[in-house]
Amino acid sequence: MPKTSEAPAQKALPGRKAQAARNDGLILEAARAVFLADANAPIAAVAERAGVGISALYRRYPSKDVLLRTLCHEGLRRYNAEADAALKDSDGWRGLVGFLERVVDADVHSLTVHLAGTFIPDESMLPDIMHSGEVTEEIVRRAHATGKLRGDVNSQDVGLILESCAAIVLPDRERTVQLRRRVLAMLVAGSAADGDLPGPPPEVGEFAWRWERRQ
Repeated sequence: MPKTSEAPAQKALPGRKAQAARNDGLILEAARAVFLADANAPIAAVAERAGVGISALYRRYPSKDVLLRTLCHEGLRRYNAEADAALKDSDGWRGLVGFLERVVDADVHSLTVHLAGTFIPDESMLPDIMHSGEVTEEIVRRAHATGKLRGDVNSQDVGLILESCAAIVLPDRERTVQLRRRVLAMLVAGSAADGDLPGPPPEVGEFAWRWERRQ
């Protein structure tokens, strides 16, 4: 009898964890949709879209700041994962182009375009922020080494390319993907062209002001 009574408790814990994980996934997916549509939307709109109670949401994310920070940190981790994968390609140019395509398809930079300044990044994000800068520098260095990437393109330009594609948004998701890929192909072609680009390239930290909280 004692063994029988303990069995349900042992099975219940994984079930609760599984449910919590499912809820977390639903919340983050809903938060992405809600806040990309309206960065000023209330957190209650996320709970409604996710189909979870507001108390369940607050247990996981005690404030909108925490939810926004988590959402953007997840996007940063996805960026870093794709960047790390690019460095495994033996061809530096192919690695750069494949990396750009994957990040555009993942729609990572929509988070930057829409949510920069809506929350304050904290120290937990710093290692991933530093890694993103380092790995992007290395991707660009390897692309330059192939002789295919024009010499006046730097790692900060990569962010501008990705944000330019993220700015393309249509009601039709499939058409959005098509046009983003089209524009990316034009930008990639321009990155391999001859001649000088107008003006100096962007500097490291030049766009950091966007992450200061807006009043």
